[in-house]
Amino acid sequence: MARFDAAARQRIDDAIAAIAERTGAHLSLVITRVSDRYSLYPIVWAGGGAILLAVIVALGFPDLDDRTTVFIEVALLLVLVLIFDWMPIRLALVPSRVKQAHARELAHREFAIHSAAGDSTRPHVLIFVSLAEHYAEIIADHATHARAPGAVWHRIVDELLAALKADQLTNGALAAIESCGTLAEPQAERAGESASCVRKDLPG
Repeated sequence: MARFDAAARQRIDDAIAAIAERTGAHLSLVITRVSDRYSLYPIVWAGGGAILLAVIVALGFPDLDDRTTVFIEVALLLVLVLIFDWMPIRLALVPSRVKQAHARELAHREFAIHSAAGDSTRPHVLIFVSLAEHYAEIIADHATHARAPGAVWHRIVDELLAALKADQLTNGALAAIESCGTLAEPQAERAGESASCVRKDLPG
C-alpha cells in the first residue's frame, strides 16, 4: 500500500482483522499510486509534437535536405518521448475522464478479486484510493451498502479525503475502515450486486 510503513501496515491489518472478528465482514483497503501506466500517451503526443516541430523547422529552413530533416524529426521524437514519459507529465497528457475510467475499472476489478477470494456469504467492502488519478471509491455488496443512505458512505469518503489533504493517510484510512466496519451487517445476505460511493477530488 502506497505511503504506508511497516508499523502503519500492521495497524491497518489489525484494524481489518478486528472488524472481521467482530462483524464477520470481509473489508479490504487498496491504495495505489496510479491505476494505469498510460504508456500510449507519451508516444502519441511525442509523435504529434515531433511532426509539428519538424514542419516548423522545414518552413524556417527550407534549404535543409531531406536526410537532415528526417534526422531532426527522429531526434525530436526521441527527446519528446523521454520528456513525456516522466509520470507527472504523462498523467497531465491523459484526459481526466480517461483517468477516472481507468481508476474506476481497477477499483471494481479489485472488488471482484477480493470478493472471489472470500466467503460469498460475508459482507464485502472495498475502500479504494488512486492517488495519481485523484480518485476514491467505496464499493460494497448490495446488502451492506443498503444498510445506510448514500450520504453516509459519502461522508466516510469525505473524511478520508480530508485526512489525505492533511497528510494523515494512516489515520484517515483507519477511520474509514472503522466507519465501514460499523456498516457491515453480520451474516448479511448478499444480493450478488454491488453499489459504490465515488469521489474524484483527492489531492495530487
